[in-house]
Amino acid sequence: MAVLRHGRLHRYNVVPGELGETALLEQEFAAQMGAKYCLAVSSGGYALATSLRAVGVKPGDPVLTNAFTLAPVPGAIASVGARPIFVGVTENLTIDLDDLAAKLDQARVLMLSHMRGHLCDMDRLMQMCDAAGVTVIEDCAHTMGAAWRGLLSGRQGAIGCYSCQTYKHVNSGEGGLLITDDEELAAKATMLSGSYMLYERHLAAPGPEVFEKIKYTTPNVSGRMDNLRAAILRPQLRDLDQQVQRWNERYDEIAAGLLDTPGLTIVERPEEETYVGSSIQFLLLGWSPERIAEVIRRCAARGVELKWFGGAEPTGFTSRYDSWRYADSEPLPASDRILAGVMDMRVPLTFSLDDCRLIARIIRAEVGAVFQA
Repeated sequence: MAVLRHGRLHRYNVVPGELGETALLEQEFAAQMGAKYCLAVSSGGYALATSLRAVGVKPGDPVLTNAFTLAPVPGAIASVGARPIFVGVTENLTIDLDDLAAKLDQARVLMLSHMRGHLCDMDRLMQMCDAAGVTVIEDCAHTMGAAWRGLLSGRQGAIGCYSCQTYKHVNSGEGGLLITDDEELAAKATMLSGSYMLYERHLAAPGPEVFEKIKYTTPNVSGRMDNLRAAILRPQLRDLDQQVQRWNERYDEIAAGLLDTPGLTIVERPEEETYVGSSIQFLLLGWSPERIAEVIRRCAARGVELKWFGGAEPTGFTSRYDSWRYADSEPLPASDRILAGVMDMRVPLTFSLDDCRLIARIIRAEVGAVFQA
C-alpha cells in the first residue's frame, strides 16, 4: 500500500536515501539462498533467457534441456535463437543422466529443469557437467525451498532461476528471480535487464568496477521487476519455510492414500531430496489414452481435476517436447512411454488435510474402477 500511495513503481524511481522494494527483495533473497548476487526480473522465463545470454549463448548454439519440462524452458532457448537438444526422462520424472552422459559432447550449456519439483542426483549431474565443461543453468520454478543433500535448489549451477508467477511458491502474478555467485554473470544479467547505468541502486550486485568491464558491450533487453511486485513478494519469502511444511503435509497425505493402488505408480522421492510438495504426480504406465481419459472424466465428475501430459495435443500447460514444433527433436521412445502416463495435480494450501485424504480416496477409487473394467 505504501508503494501505491507514493507511486514510485519503477525500480529505479527512488528518492534520495530510499532503498527501493526491488533492491531490498534482491538483497533478502540472496541472503535467504546463501548467494552472493540476486536480480529480480519480469518473469521466470525472462530469467532463463537472460541467463543464457549472460553465459554467452548465441543464435544457432545447441543447449541441452529436459524433454519433460514446461514450454517456457525451450521457449527461453528459442528466444535467444539457440537450439534445444532434449534429454530423456526417468520414471522418477527427473532428467535421464545416462542419456545426458551420451549427449554432453553436443553442447556447452545445460538448462536443467527441476520439473514439477523433482530433483535428480545433483552430485552425479554436476560431476558429469563439470568434467565435460558444460555450464549448468537451473530452472527452479518448482523447487524454491527444495534441496539436495541440504544444498538449496539453484545453488549448484552457475545460475539459479525462479518464477514468482501465480501457482508458484511465492506469487506476485508474474515475476522472476535469478541468483549467482559469479560477479561477471551477475553484472551482465543486470545490464541485460535494463539498468540504464543505475546499477549502483542494486544491493545484491557486484561492485562498479565489474560493470565497467561489460557495460558498453552488453545490450539492454529490458525486463525489470517493479517495486509493487517486489513489495508483494518480500513477506511471502519470509514465510517460505512455513509454507513448504504446509505443502508437504498435504502432499504426504495424498501420496500415502495412493500407495499400492492397482495400476498406479507413485513417483519415488530419494532420501537425499528435500522436496516442496506443491503438486503431485503419479504414473498410469501402459494405459491406453482412452482409459486415461476415462479416469480424468470420472475424477472431474467428483471434483478432482487431473492434468495429463500424454495427450496428442497440448492442453493448458501440459505440452511435451514433441509439441514444440519450432524445435527439431529426435524421437525418445523410452521417454515417450513415461510421458504417456504422467498425471499431475496441484496441491493448493487451501486444501485441508481432510480434503487431501478425500482426494486420494477419489483418485484411488476411480483408477481402480477403470483398471478393473
